[in-house]
Amino acid sequence: MELKVFKFGGASVRDAEGFKNVGQIMSTFKQGKIVLVVSAMGKTTNALEAVVKSYYAQDGRAYSLLDDVKQAHIALITDLFADGQAVIDDINDVFVEIEWILEEVPHEDFDYTYDQIVSMGELLSSKILGHYLTTLKLQSQWLDVRDVIATDNTFRDARIIWDSTQKNAISKINPLLENHQIIVTQGFIGSTSENFTTTLGREGSDYTAAILSYCLDAESMHIWKDVPGVLTGDPRIFEEVIMMPRLSYKEAIEMTYYGAKVIHPKTIKPIQNKQIPLYVRPFLDPSSEGTIISDEKELSYPPVVVIEMDQTLLHISTNDFSFVAEHHLSMIFSLLAKYRLKVNMMRNTAISFTVCVNNIPDRIKKFESELGAEFKMITDNDLELITIRHYNEDILKDMKKNKLILFEERLSDTVQMVVRNLPKMKRKETNH
Repeated sequence: MELKVFKFGGASVRDAEGFKNVGQIMSTFKQGKIVLVVSAMGKTTNALEAVVKSYYAQDGRAYSLLDDVKQAHIALITDLFADGQAVIDDINDVFVEIEWILEEVPHEDFDYTYDQIVSMGELLSSKILGHYLTTLKLQSQWLDVRDVIATDNTFRDARIIWDSTQKNAISKINPLLENHQIIVTQGFIGSTSENFTTTLGREGSDYTAAILSYCLDAESMHIWKDVPGVLTGDPRIFEEVIMMPRLSYKEAIEMTYYGAKVIHPKTIKPIQNKQIPLYVRPFLDPSSEGTIISDEKELSYPPVVVIEMDQTLLHISTNDFSFVAEHHLSMIFSLLAKYRLKVNMMRNTAISFTVCVNNIPDRIKKFESELGAEFKMITDNDLELITIRHYNEDILKDMKKNKLILFEERLSDTVQMVVRNLPKMKRKETNH
């Protein structure tokens, strides 16, 4: 059985035209079977995050914010279906589940509640898409991915329990594929052994598709994007970017590790383990293969620039000016892991340790409080982390313009810099 795994992100299902475009793409694939992983519609994840924050703030806005999400989905259904009442009834059940949560006193674990509410975005979009593909007479079946992807209970950044997930994928999905060409399911979410919903981290739908590709021995995996393929830089930041038609697994892993947003960082390893090629393709030009990521050897690449915004430097030192020794570093790293602060760069001297992390204020505050009185910590905010793969001196010079370099590290083919943007100096006009 030839099986492909497709993933469509929020940009591809942001409105009725997006859903229709997905339907057209799916209608062109007549041969083989497809597992279709879909993200939440448009900005739904952000909107549901606002519901959670309002609920914890108890500011009285949670229900109205949730109703905004509901009305947006009803408007989409009205645009998409001649008679969408059955679809509205289906998604209404999802909103009732959220309303039940909002009726209770907020749970002490914010991350737990976040996952129970924010995960609903994927359920909504996948249900609507499942109904829509049925109206196109495509042999499709909706599946709740929480019945397949088993995780631990690290809410908002759950870790996969691979043995259970593999067994579930074979027992739940393969029988459905015998009678249906397309299985429609959700990205980003999983379930604990107690049936609590978990999420795999923001933009985790790519990772979901890779997990299913691995477990089902897919022939190929396809991520459908609003860009032509993998580019040498973010087109929202840079004017002149190049699409790279081929990448090795190794290069893709390096790029995503350093923060390239085109693919979730955890995506590549599962498919590399089974040599499953990954196609990053434009959903507005479905005839294009885009970028193919596979077991390529000895490719040469142009300079690739990745910029991570909103970075923070944590400068940690001992209060008694003693050396930052191995036991200090062990404790610091265990706390970084506990509060899920990803280390983007680091440097240590005899009496201090500096680490660059994404600016997540609540986690940084908890991290600092648990460091205790033995340490003092100074933070530098409003920074950027610039990574240049396959750099040359010209592009390095260009990227340093109007920047204060706080931290720089060079490897054989990669430069990383933590920088602060400087205001452009303008000479005062003088009267003579």
